[in-house]
Amino acid sequence: MTLARSVEVHEAASSMVRCVGLHHVFGAGATERVVLHSVDIDIAAGEYVSIVGPSGSGKTTMLRCLAGLLAPSAGEVRIGGRVVAGSTPENLAVVFQDYSRSLLPWLSITSNVTLPLRGKGVPKEERLRRAQEALTAVGLARSHRQYPWQLSGGMQQRVAIARALAYRPQVLLMDEPFASVDAQTRADLEDLVLSLRKQYDMTVVSVTHDIDEAIYMSDRVIVLGGSPATIMRAIDVELGADRDQITTKADPRFAELRGQVLREVRH
Repeated sequence: MTLARSVEVHEAASSMVRCVGLHHVFGAGATERVVLHSVDIDIAAGEYVSIVGPSGSGKTTMLRCLAGLLAPSAGEVRIGGRVVAGSTPENLAVVFQDYSRSLLPWLSITSNVTLPLRGKGVPKEERLRRAQEALTAVGLARSHRQYPWQLSGGMQQRVAIARALAYRPQVLLMDEPFASVDAQTRADLEDLVLSLRKQYDMTVVSVTHDIDEAIYMSDRVIVLGGSPATIMRAIDVELGADRDQITTKADPRFAELRGQVLREVRH
């Protein structure tokens, strides 16, 4: 094995999420539109990475490729060292923006949380145990018999997060998870996800338009831009492991990072 190949194998093995030459095209011929061009990403186990960029820059397309929901036109995606091909990996869960569509209104909260586990073949007793544990983790232990339409928007999104946790993922992908809730609920959900990330030792990749959210929650912010989109810059967020909505966002370093990311997005 050559030295270069040895390094490549080591990097692939030590990465939890890895894209190499990710390229995606919609349409063909006269309607062809290249959305992503030669995107390389390496995300370590336990890292929280946010992907930001202008509207239409391919953020959600990238996330769907990571999730196995969309096959890239070229390049490779690996989750936990295994190539993603044709289906969502077993060690990965996704939280979507539109909780009203991702939850089934005719099922109870517990049934919504356990639904993916049924498809996975998890025994009923274990499904119920995981659901109760996940609902307790998101503060909804007493709501297990209710239905989604009986809960507020923020509580419904907590159910969606609980469903992902019950799946026991190593990697959690989130697509604008807080975009449909009010500012106070958004702050509460941000802190909830940060605490759950530690509790469940997950790697998190989140797409967001909210730069403050990206900086507050992340170890690193990746900026997509251009047409077709590629990585403009990856910015390390060195604000410590413990974040607080008031003190962290009042830190001068937070304002400096916001300016850096905003300049890149508007470039």
